Amino acid sequence: MARRYWLMKSEPSEVSIDDLAHAPAQTVPWFGVRNYQARNFMRDEMRIGDGVLFYHSSCPQPGIAGTAEVVSAAYPDATQFDPKSPYFDPKSTPQAPRWVNVDVKLRTRERLIGLDELRAEPKLAQMRVLQRGNRLSITPVTSAQWHTICERLWGRSA
Repeated sequence: MARRYWLMKSEPSEVSIDDLAHAPAQTVPWFGVRNYQARNFMRDEMRIGDGVLFYHSSCPQPGIAGTAEVVSAAYPDATQFDPKSPYFDPKSTPQAPRWVNVDVKLRTRERLIGLDELRAEPKLAQMRVLQRGNRLSITPVTSAQWHTICERLWGRSA
């Protein structure tokens, strides 16, 4: 199966690209996703080796801060079972978990590509993160979009 690409949003106050860089083995679980479509992307479509655009959201300067790679298959998100967690789901049980996460590993930290710069690149016009009303925390990215960001905007090989 061909490598796929994803844009995954994280609030820097929750997990930033710098937090990922300082995590053990530069790897973190992508926890706390509570949207069924985003969950289904992780559960049904993500594979080990897929590329990730690490996107900082809900912050003064949102944008793509670097790249990561999916390094695990989907598995139950432990935060859904923790009553002290903001991601607790009382309807989820260990026997029938509703939510999953995957582990992601840092590949590169890059200069931040903000929304204005993304919008200014015609080859990215169809990117889901740029579409009006899109609030998904995980969206597919085409190979062409991945290469445009890496090669044209960051000036490095994809």
